[in-house]
Amino acid sequence: MVDIIGVGALNWDRLLKVDRLAGSGEEIVVKNVEEEAGGSAANTVAGLGRLGVSCGFIGPVGSDEAGGKIIDAFKADSVDISRVIRSVGRSGTVYSFVDDSGERTMYVDPGVNDAFQIGDIDPVYLSSAKMVHVSSFAGESAFSAVKQIPEYLGDYALSFSPGFLSARGIEYLRPLIDRCSILFLNEKEAGALAGKDVNRAVEKLHKLGGATVAVTLGEKGAVVCGPEGVERAPGFKAAVVDTTGAGDAFSAGFLYGAFKGYSSADCAIVGNFIASRCVQKMGGRAGIPNATELRIFEEDNL
Repeated sequence: MVDIIGVGALNWDRLLKVDRLAGSGEEIVVKNVEEEAGGSAANTVAGLGRLGVSCGFIGPVGSDEAGGKIIDAFKADSVDISRVIRSVGRSGTVYSFVDDSGERTMYVDPGVNDAFQIGDIDPVYLSSAKMVHVSSFAGESAFSAVKQIPEYLGDYALSFSPGFLSARGIEYLRPLIDRCSILFLNEKEAGALAGKDVNRAVEKLHKLGGATVAVTLGEKGAVVCGPEGVERAPGFKAAVVDTTGAGDAFSAGFLYGAFKGYSSADCAIVGNFIASRCVQKMGGRAGIPNATELRIFEEDNL
């Protein structure tokens, strides 16, 4: 049916541009407001769809206007929305304040994402894909449902981007880390799970469950540990506007490379390229290139 299915929170992102992030008691003027569909796994899957990979998604949106816009955004990137759940209530919303350096703070209103449960997953649809990509829900009960997904997969591949849940430690995430084929982290998340030395961290996490572990380092590129051992992939210079979704964009590029049969290092190079394009525009999706633009990059760099 589709090559990759994403499972995770679906949000409507409200991005507020400011000169700098406010401290306690400060008042900062908002210079600009932009809105777009978001959610970690959703951003990755939308990126893959734009790059020409056959994708679908499982997750809830509300009965409000934002829910319709989230669905329309998936359609625009050729993502199958047949298993997106339309629930009564408000869609998840993320309020992001982005400063002039591209750094941000985020405030999450989960909305109907908190009601997600294992019964919302069609196991036949889930097992029809070559890979399932999952990310975190803010709510405990919803993420408990995600941790049951490996029971439905059999021998099918799983990739996992735990995001902020990495702060809860390895044991909390073991049901997914032990089962996943590819684990995506940033440097801070890797430190929380396996220590601050990133090379040792990726080795430790790779040995733990056998997954290929990819850790993003911002402009410094990425570190990967897979069958070939620990490798570094260089980053690409970019005029940073907003770092929202950079890790999700990296994951899209990496998974695209995996489907093309690239080595782990080359997958990371593609991921770094996609992320470098993402950060040059506001939001997690606007800057992601299309399949034609990526093909040109591949011809010149791989």
